[in-house]
Amino acid sequence: MPRTVAVVGAGAAGLVAARELLRAGLDVAVFEKSARTGGTWAYDPRADADPLGRDPAAPGAVHGSLYASLRTNLPRELMGFSDFPLAGRVFAGDARAFPGHREVLAFLDAFAEESGVAARVRLRAEVLRVRPLGQGQRERWVVAWRGEDGEVAEEVFDAVVVCNGHWTVPQVAEIRGIDNWRGKQMHSHNYRVPEPFRDQNVVVVGMGASGTDIALEVSHVAKEVHIATRYSDRLGKVGLRKNVWIHTEVDCIQDDGKIRFTDGSAVAADSILYCTGYHYHFPFLDLDGLAIDDNRVGPLYNHVFPPKYAPNLSFIGLPLKTIIFQSVELESKWVAAVLSGRSTLPGEEDMMAAVREHYRQMEEAGRPKRHTHVIMPNWEEHLNWLADQVGEPRLEAARLEMLEKAVRCAWSMDEGYRDRWEQEDDSGTGSL
Repeated sequence: MPRTVAVVGAGAAGLVAARELLRAGLDVAVFEKSARTGGTWAYDPRADADPLGRDPAAPGAVHGSLYASLRTNLPRELMGFSDFPLAGRVFAGDARAFPGHREVLAFLDAFAEESGVAARVRLRAEVLRVRPLGQGQRERWVVAWRGEDGEVAEEVFDAVVVCNGHWTVPQVAEIRGIDNWRGKQMHSHNYRVPEPFRDQNVVVVGMGASGTDIALEVSHVAKEVHIATRYSDRLGKVGLRKNVWIHTEVDCIQDDGKIRFTDGSAVAADSILYCTGYHYHFPFLDLDGLAIDDNRVGPLYNHVFPPKYAPNLSFIGLPLKTIIFQSVELESKWVAAVLSGRSTLPGEEDMMAAVREHYRQMEEAGRPKRHTHVIMPNWEEHLNWLADQVGEPRLEAARLEMLEKAVRCAWSMDEGYRDRWEQEDDSGTGSL
């Protein structure tokens, strides 16, 4: 009998993981809490009752974090899988180089159907607990799950692959003096359209890809937009915008309710919009020797295998700021190769030594713990290492150049770069 594998989550990572596991001859069941596949790419116009989304277990809590206008921040050449590309095909009528979320969702739907994965997905099946079968037993795993009828069932699997995503539980910056704040607060998890910010002075905390997109979109209806960021050395008024300023990070809320930045400047604002990222969250896991500390999931060997529980427990899709679809596909091929016996992992101690070395290098470089799974700027090294594990081609120079160009454009504060992409050469992209 083939080995049985439970995949938790039917977003992009879960779908490609299931495809690779099936190709390796394994018996796969995919558990998806929601009513459809697609994960974070399934747009939900609803928002949480709490604008900060602080309780993911609250009744009616919303999983999705997409805003209505969202388009990919990588071109479609970097958004597909190796043998099922998004480039050269149109799935929902959106042929743009940087398609909207509906196009990506339709792509994933087609992938699930054509790969045979859709038939393995159990919808409205919420995983409640994943645990080893017995004390000290790591060879088989019990999955407790609740179906649409509310009944809870338990099944035993040879392995579990965790692919539940990490774009649902907001990470909200702690601001000194926030009790003095009388305005509105919202996390981007609950942002859908800019209209609620019309004629307001808005402070956007965070300047990642989505933070920049949202700030610029809000600026079309807001009176003023002030972006607070840790990392930009480009401060002051944004030249391309009449009402957008970049500041250092927020220092505190003053007694008079103004927001003060670490450079000493202060502004009066109506709303604070946090674009500060998300927490990794695995409410169904409670395992000795595996923890989340300051958004570091660990210990994990190359972001995938916890040494104590490898190979029969693995995680796919944790790395950030990389070519996500290529990364999850390569991780999936690696897990499938290991679980099918075509590849082997180092011993537990050797994997732990590699983890400790990664942590040491991060500390030496001054990288904070919360950036453990941030791959940038080591995209090439990371993707090539994964490719080597499974005998796949290394990252092509053209794809790396495309990624680096897209990152430059995303931080250029130029809303039009996506639509000019195919007409510009590298010298025409906005510089940081």
